[in-house]
Amino acid sequence: MFIKNTWYVACSLADLTALGDKPLGRTICNEQMVFFKGPDGKVAAVEDFCPHRGAPLSLGKVCNGKLVCGYHGLEMGCEGKTVHMPGQRVRGFPAVKAFAVVERYGFVWVWPGDQAKVDESQMPVFEFFDNPAWAYGGGLYHVKADYRLMIDNLMDLTHETYVHANSIGQPEIDETPCETKVDGDKVILQRHMEGIQAPPFWQMAMSANGLDPQAKVDRWQICRFSPPSHVMIDVGVALAGKGGFDAAPEHKAYSVVVDFITPETETSHWYHWGMARQFKPEDAALTDKIRTGQGGIFGEDMEMLQLQQANITKWPERKLLMLNIDSGGVQSRRIIDRLLAEENETGVTA
Repeated sequence: MFIKNTWYVACSLADLTALGDKPLGRTICNEQMVFFKGPDGKVAAVEDFCPHRGAPLSLGKVCNGKLVCGYHGLEMGCEGKTVHMPGQRVRGFPAVKAFAVVERYGFVWVWPGDQAKVDESQMPVFEFFDNPAWAYGGGLYHVKADYRLMIDNLMDLTHETYVHANSIGQPEIDETPCETKVDGDKVILQRHMEGIQAPPFWQMAMSANGLDPQAKVDRWQICRFSPPSHVMIDVGVALAGKGGFDAAPEHKAYSVVVDFITPETETSHWYHWGMARQFKPEDAALTDKIRTGQGGIFGEDMEMLQLQQANITKWPERKLLMLNIDSGGVQSRRIIDRLLAEENETGVTA
């Protein structure tokens, strides 16, 4: 069910740092992990299991870069090896599993699969992080639903008309056909709407960028899925007739919706959401305003997906029906299934 030989966002560096001397426990792809900062200040991740009596190491504390179990004081190093325990000889204890991590773009990324196959060159590259021409703000939701349902949701934005009617939804989304194409392991779905009124969220963005919020606009939605479960969505509006997506910056409000979807279990996932924008990147108050608005929008998604999962769990024998608007999600799932099959052939199972 999960592609494991790949990189997932485990947490934000800010969230981990805010814990101080407390480690962070997190389940990713059914692997129980604990994250902490080692003696050199770099993040480490090991199995959340004390080899002494099986207590979760995440209930302990971090002392001088060592992970100290909260049950009997066993100290664990960054490589998963026991290094000390008061009054006991423990260096012969078998090591627990350690997971490769990378700190990048303000996040901690983890490789939950075969540690012999860790490949840092597979880390995704994004132009908008660590770039002063862009601003970014986001958050985290724990969603009690299959991670693939979130991918389906993000690769079919027709739901905006109904779930997000008061913010980003409008009838033109339903009325405008989308185009879906597969490029290797990526799926790209796009919709372009011309000569329409901007919905409330984008009227706010237009005002922030010095544009008349009542002016007619051309609006675009370009959803890009890439494995294992990332979805980046180019969204925005430009004054009508100025070129749409290709319009000059002074004629548009343009952003990228950032969606890092990390499976937890078969029926839950961690959802790191955010928005990167090119207009007014220096305006911190605007970043906070957009974060608040976007958080509310994604909260509506979370409610719908969790209720959807509850229904699917209750009636597992019922087959879900597919329409042409589901093409982005269908193609994304096909890529996931193919990569899972390839990975399982090499001996790694989800």
